[in-house]
Amino acid sequence: MTPNDLISLKSWFSDYCKSFYSSDEEDQQNISLKEAHTYNVCKNIVRIAGEESLSNNEILLAEAVGLFHDVGRFLQYAKYRTFMDSLSVNHGLLGSEILSRERVLNNLPESEQELIIQAVKFHNAFSIPDIGNPETILFLKLIRDADKLDIWRIFFGYYEKPLEDRPSAVGLGFPDVPEYSKEVLSLVLKKQLIPLSMLKTLNDFKLTKLSWIYDLNFGTSLRLVVENDYIDRLSATLPQTDEIRKAVEFLHDYVKDRTDG
Repeated sequence: MTPNDLISLKSWFSDYCKSFYSSDEEDQQNISLKEAHTYNVCKNIVRIAGEESLSNNEILLAEAVGLFHDVGRFLQYAKYRTFMDSLSVNHGLLGSEILSRERVLNNLPESEQELIIQAVKFHNAFSIPDIGNPETILFLKLIRDADKLDIWRIFFGYYEKPLEDRPSAVGLGFPDVPEYSKEVLSLVLKKQLIPLSMLKTLNDFKLTKLSWIYDLNFGTSLRLVVENDYIDRLSATLPQTDEIRKAVEFLHDYVKDRTDG
């Protein structure tokens, strides 16, 4: 991939986003959210790839993966008015199908086309699948880290806004009540990821976001968690119980151990 290839891909993506723009304020707010998210993920993935000493070509490829990782979100929202895959369609799979159908990557070498499509297809899997290609797995790790880092940013921005200014598709519809599930919290202390099927409340959803820290793959990503104070900012939105405080302290220790090592 060349820098000019990336410029061309960015132009296609910009035009594609514009094709979903709407005069409906709520719809446009949700489309704009995903467009801005994409560009922030691109910044994250370039920073991670650069600080992890990847080659110039790998950094270009990483940015292309970031650019297209959520390309399925736009058609998903236009058709279903939701970003919840369980109520609509797997947006990673849909994105890979759009890239293939629209022949977006056809000017790239075949190996790079396949890498980008596979990274888009599986970026939102619960865990990285055993696809037997170390290079693709590297880019899956990059995009999954970069994506999580910006989803945390969106999450904080969402709850800092007045209710009427919040993009409607962000909260995924979980009830905003004081309770949280003990089973969900226990998985945080076991260093396990939490499946969406277990979630009952918005607090469960927030605990899931904390558990993502165990799924970060690079030291740079963990340093960005510390730099942005994501653990304390997220935990501040949870009930201030002793067991929540214990989980937060546990997460701080985990990140410290990984970044000090």
